[in-house]
Amino acid sequence: MQNITGFGLSINLIASVTFPAGLIINQFADDSDPLDVPSLQIADSAMGLNGDLIVWSKANPIKVTLGIIPASDNDLNLGILLENNRVGRGKLGAKDLITMSLIYPAGNPVTLTNGAITDGLPFSPVASAGRLKSKTYVFTFENKVGN
Repeated sequence: MQNITGFGLSINLIASVTFPAGLIINQFADDSDPLDVPSLQIADSAMGLNGDLIVWSKANPIKVTLGIIPASDNDLNLGILLENNRVGRGKLGAKDLITMSLIYPAGNPVTLTNGAITDGLPFSPVASAGRLKSKTYVFTFENKVGN
């Protein structure tokens, strides 16, 4: 039997400037995917004039989206991280270098390195049901270790 539960997922996030001691992320949403990773294209292909297959490697960043309970401690801290890295008129971003370690319930770790926060909601939207929508934060990384 294979137990594929995600219950107990924990993430250690280190942001070089904003949170150098790190944060534990474990307050995941119920109305959006707590941890989402899109498919990663690692190669591209084409056909030569006479039908020969041509394949080449392609570097792409690893994107990770976290769905967090709104107004939780995790949301407040990730909101600080987002705001500190946002640039604007008269506002320089922190340029945090982010490392994210995912600890799955089975104990298998995945560590993502040389990352940045790239997307997030600047404040809480409200759903038609009358509750705050879960906040999502998107990170992009250069590399990973582990499965």
